[in-house]
Amino acid sequence: MTHPIARFVIMSAAALAVIGYAAGFEAAGQDGEVTYEIRPLSSLGGTSSRGNGINDWGLVSGFSNLEENTARRAVVWFHDRKFQLDPVGGTNSSVAWSGLNNSALVVGITQTSKLQTRTDGWSCRIFFPGPDNMKYTCVGFVWHSGRVIPLPTLGGDNGFAASANNRRQVVGWAETTVTDPTCMDPTQPGFLPVLWDLNKKETVALPPFGNDTAGAATAISERGHVVGISGDCDQSVGRRSARHAVLWKDGTVKDLGNVGNDTWNTPTAITRGGDIVVGFANAPGAGPDELKFRAWLWTERDDIACSKLPGTDICDLGTLDPDGTAEAWGVNERGQVVGTACPPVGSCKAFLWEQGEMKDLNDFKGSYPHHLENAMDINNLGQITGRAITSAGREAVVATPSTRHTLP
Repeated sequence: MTHPIARFVIMSAAALAVIGYAAGFEAAGQDGEVTYEIRPLSSLGGTSSRGNGINDWGLVSGFSNLEENTARRAVVWFHDRKFQLDPVGGTNSSVAWSGLNNSALVVGITQTSKLQTRTDGWSCRIFFPGPDNMKYTCVGFVWHSGRVIPLPTLGGDNGFAASANNRRQVVGWAETTVTDPTCMDPTQPGFLPVLWDLNKKETVALPPFGNDTAGAATAISERGHVVGISGDCDQSVGRRSARHAVLWKDGTVKDLGNVGNDTWNTPTAITRGGDIVVGFANAPGAGPDELKFRAWLWTERDDIACSKLPGTDICDLGTLDPDGTAEAWGVNERGQVVGTACPPVGSCKAFLWEQGEMKDLNDFKGSYPHHLENAMDINNLGQITGRAITSAGREAVVATPSTRHTLP
């Protein structure tokens, strides 16, 4: 199903939304502790939905399962309306990554009608539910003017679109036609980071770092600075394919450093100015399959209150629980970071990190009765999107800063 949405209608409504939210955010900017008004976003009938990106209009992108939870659709929410983005083939589509630009250009992943031949199932498999999550090939898409348009690969069958800026530059990764011996199955083709320039109609492969053979681009700034991973082909999802967290800037690729491990070093978001990057990585001493993630922040700015690890511009943002894990997924220009922190046992928690402190968003949700599990993105007005655990399942939500109360 497609929805012919006139762009000027969205833009007009968005402008009004920004004015309203800006007024609320100004009120929330006084000294004291902020609280949030939580608004649920309607589902497509299944019991699992999540907001993954939010822009300064309050437009949210993410996913929602269909009834029976055997299939998933990419969804765009704008206030009380939702738009379902159907796959170009197969069973599933999703907006799987955080970060959403202000140009009404939404990017994500969609299955095609071609059967999957990769033994690792490709990167999309962990973002789709049901028995068909590995059945079909999967490519990146862009959605605008009510249409889902698949993006080209580098000659192979599969691709993945993660992020786009207002300049209509899209980043992700795509399969090549050349086999890579570092793949889990060495007879499979490798993959490379990609920048799709929609204005120039170009598909450009970005070089991995050093002697690495594979990589993925995960986020892009308004200046065209790209961040992502570089490493081995491996299993096409994290692990050794993320030996290095990297930045492509001015024709060069730079290793951003790590928290003490050479697996799962994954940037997830970059500010529009390109001066703050956040992500997650495996903790020092953790094996590649232990998934003891730590949230981190990279910056060369002096006004961000975090302690950099020796010899790096990386800060370990910590966790909410002893021996717990954390993943940073969104950041705004003010240096506010959101993500998910999980205890060793029990439900994960949405967090907000600011001014050197990680906070459980459940402590600031006002009268909202449900547990906030994930925080995936934060816009420049302080609005956060993610999801909550309810008695009916997991629902996508938007948290808007309301009032601040004077601290004792």
